[in-house]
Amino acid sequence: MKHRIVVLGAGYAGTYVAGTLARRLAPADTEITVVNAEPDFVQRMRLHQLAAGQEIAAPRLADVFAGTAVQLRVGRVTAVDPDRRVVAVADTDGGGELGYDTLLYALGSHGADHGVPGVAEHAFDISARPSARRLRERLDRLEERGEGGRVLVVGEGLTGIETATEIAESRPGLSVTLIARGELGAALSAGARGHLREACARLAVTVVEHTSVEAVEATRVLCSDGSVLASDATVWTAGFVVGPLAAASGLEVTDDGRITVDRTMRSVSHPDVFAVGDSAYAVGDNGRPLPMSCASAGYTGRQAADAVVGRLTGREIPNGKLEYVGNHISLGRLDGIVQMVDKEGRAKPRFMGGRKAARIKNGIVGMALWATSHPTFGLPKRKHRLAAPQNAPVENVPAENAPEEKAPAENAPAEKAVA
Repeated sequence: MKHRIVVLGAGYAGTYVAGTLARRLAPADTEITVVNAEPDFVQRMRLHQLAAGQEIAAPRLADVFAGTAVQLRVGRVTAVDPDRRVVAVADTDGGGELGYDTLLYALGSHGADHGVPGVAEHAFDISARPSARRLRERLDRLEERGEGGRVLVVGEGLTGIETATEIAESRPGLSVTLIARGELGAALSAGARGHLREACARLAVTVVEHTSVEAVEATRVLCSDGSVLASDATVWTAGFVVGPLAAASGLEVTDDGRITVDRTMRSVSHPDVFAVGDSAYAVGDNGRPLPMSCASAGYTGRQAADAVVGRLTGREIPNGKLEYVGNHISLGRLDGIVQMVDKEGRAKPRFMGGRKAARIKNGIVGMALWATSHPTFGLPKRKHRLAAPQNAPVENVPAENAPEEKAPAENAPAEKAVA
């Protein structure tokens, strides 16, 4: 019986891990199944561009995994039972249970409403493609009526900044306001904050700082200071949160629902479960939790793939880097900011701004798409056999030392916009 590996989620982390395992493990011993709610790969780092009206590529996952021996199952994961080692999947055929021997949990995150009344009913978010498309349609209607329109973007994080500037540049007939709970760009260096303010002024983005939103209504938002701001489209970008699935499954999670893992991305409560990307609570090399980002998806994905291969084949498990080096922020298509951080996560004094920074960000996003569309490119060609009976639980596989295998190529992106 083959060892069954199931990957939940086909975002940046899940797609990379599935492709890596397919390239490095012998298909005679293993079968790999990816479960994803959509049939296409979603470029989450570019959803603000999609909402602004631009065309964004969405490769079909069936094409992405063609020739890799990875099986794709399009469906929504509704439950995980780590004691029985099964996941429940709902799909167009009625769904059912899918058994596994090793589980890779990569279901990512979604927009967090923080319990603010009216967000779910009246606000748009860009953490998923359907919601980004709805926002795009709303903006189209505002432009078509020829009377302009007021767009409020709530959230001063990187996602809010990118969304506000992208909409303002792509749709100059609309009035865009960015509402910041604190200081705009507070985590950036002084020079980068100044560049950001200049970009907002150039694009006619109104910035309202030190203001919290207490409620969202159909045509306005209510602020904690008593002010009321009219809105024809409210965009909510005030952070991300993981879904409740992991917590409901009995896996050990943090207070915010992320799966607690060790240095190799292995669940501390269930050794046949690994978590990557936004789903994992992983401590970086600096002793701080890795932020939810595409950079973290890349680092945790590589470490998890190395760990699964090592434990199944009896090879040494290398400790790859777990770090966060900086942010690459787009300010429309022609401007941007590259802000590096130190080991404590604080912004370094120097930054890069302007067209060169925009080209760097665009290159990173482009490389991420290409790498995702070619998930086995640059990986070792040798497929390793399992070092134990093929249906043995992961925790029973011996971990004898062996010469370290060539590390996989870095084909995950360096950063994504995070609120």
